[in-house]
Order: sequence, then C-alpha cells, then structure tokens
Amino acid sequence: MQQSAVPELARTDTRPIHWVATATAVAGVIALTSLVQPGPATAAQPTTATEARPAPAPTATTPPGTTGVAFPLDCGPVKAVVARKTSGDLDGDGRPETVAAVHCDAAMGTPPDALYVLTRDLADGRPRVVATLVQPADRLTVTDLDLSARTVTATLLGYSTDDVPSCCPDVRKPAAWHWNGHAFLRSTPGDTRGA
Repeated sequence: MQQSAVPELARTDTRPIHWVATATAVAGVIALTSLVQPGPATAAQPTTATEARPAPAPTATTPPGTTGVAFPLDCGPVKAVVARKTSGDLDGDGRPETVAAVHCDAAMGTPPDALYVLTRDLADGRPRVVATLVQPADRLTVTDLDLSARTVTATLLGYSTDDVPSCCPDVRKPAAWHWNGHAFLRSTPGDTRGA
C-alpha cells in the first residue's frame, strides 16, 4: 500500500456549535471595528508620482522668486503684478539676487513701476525685498531690464510734465545701478528726450 505525502485531514463535519462560534467571532470583529475608526482625512492623496515628492528646498545658488513676496507697494483693492524680472549676483557673495519691476494691476492706463531688489533670507530661505531702485511716485515705466557684470540696467519711460497723459510717456532715460558695498548707486549713461 502506498502512503500519501499529505497526511489525512481531520474529519470536518460541522455542528450547530461551530456556527454559533463563527457568528460570535464575526459579531465581535464588527463591534471592534466600529469602536476603532481612523481619524478624518487631512490631506488629498497625490494623483501622480511627481506630486508625492516634496519640492526641493531652495539652494544658495537658486535666485529668489517673486511669488508670495509682500512688495512695499500700495495697490488698494487690486494686486501687484511683476512686469519684468532678472537675476544675478549683484554683491559678489556667490548668491544671486532678483530684480523685479512691479506695478499695480490697473484696468486702464499705464501704472507706474517700482523696481525692487530681492534676496533670500539667511534664516528661512524666503525671498524678501532689500532695496528699492525706483519708487512708484517717480511715475516711471521700466523696460529693457537686465543684470550683467553686477550692474542692473534698464530704460525708464517717463513724462516731461504732469500734463502728459499716463498712456503716452514722452521721456526715455537709460539707467544703471551698481552695488558699492553699502548702497546701490545710480548712474545715467545718457539722457534722450522723446520716446
């Protein structure tokens, strides 16, 4: 007689007591799960693999961005808009700064620009305004913004008199700013009348 490699299974006749024990066990599991509930969800699940990874922390070589910066510009009920920006190392410390031309989001006319220099806060890495090169009160529009050889250059469009409509600046001035170790010094390569 050949012996099976699998031992004989015990006889599996069910009796009513087995059903009562099973029903009691299932009822206990259901009661326990109703007592132990997970907390409410606090965050949405990422939909793609790239969303699951946290954004990389800014490094010392990453220029400061302009998103979320509280510019010292009073725009009333409208928001501030970054019209132009450029980045580079202005003070020679190996960390880039960002220069941004910002104005209020006016529905009509040509709102004046302000020109700000931003750097990263050493403590938390957030961008912050450290200098103002052009004030909105100057009634200028900044064009041709560039940063090269640690010098900010721009063309400033303005008005010869208060009678000139804000839509049509009639004065065009090139301007440059260079950090001297204590402040930004402005120079004017040449003035030209007429835009």
